[in-house]
Amino acid sequence: VGPYVLVTPNETRRKWLQQVAKKELADLEQWKKEHRPGPIKLVPQRLGGNESEAQVRQNQQMILMQSKYQKKHKREEYVKAKKAAEEVEILKKKAIQREKAERLEVKKRQEEMQRREVFLEDQKYKTNELLNRLDVSLPKSDSCQIANPGPESTAWKRSHAYQQALREDENRRLEEMRQEQQRKAELLEFKQKQEEETRTRALKNEQRSCLPSLFIFYCTLRVNNAFLDRLQNKTQPNNIYHPGYTG
Repeated sequence: VGPYVLVTPNETRRKWLQQVAKKELADLEQWKKEHRPGPIKLVPQRLGGNESEAQVRQNQQMILMQSKYQKKHKREEYVKAKKAAEEVEILKKKAIQREKAERLEVKKRQEEMQRREVFLEDQKYKTNELLNRLDVSLPKSDSCQIANPGPESTAWKRSHAYQQALREDENRRLEEMRQEQQRKAELLEFKQKQEEETRTRALKNEQRSCLPSLFIFYCTLRVNNAFLDRLQNKTQPNNIYHPGYTG
């Protein structure tokens, strides 16, 4: 431990501080006594009990019923809000699907237009090729041909030959379709005949299988009727003319 200095306490200052503290405490107690609240003076009045017990019970019942209805109303409102949200979601999904369908339709139209353009180009190419082939196949010299045919006559011949080829192609396709329809009709008629023959054979077999049982039943019925007739003829005279018969 290092060196230190011991300071003696000042007794005079200590006494003065103690006196000041005692004086402040005394002043505080005096202030509390002077500012102590006085007695409370209230006008007497009736507290509660303005309604009877039946009315209180009825009010409680009404409040309970109202709370039930309020809960029910809140529940219904929640269900309606939920349904509305679901409908909105469904409408959004439908709108999205509709947009997708429209985009798909536009895409299909574009593809169809492209295919049509390609088809027209191919058709134009085929037409030119056919016209060139027809032009090559035409005879160079003819007795009925004009010495110097003009460009109009050559174009007319080409168009006429092209239309003739189109008509022949159309007729050929119509003939093929007619033959195909005829084959289908013949095949359908053949199938109907087969089905009719199958039904006829099944009906005949069923009738043949039923004939023995019907014959046996008919014979049994005839034997029973004959037996009953004989029995009735034997017993009827005795019953009618017997003495003491009462009918």
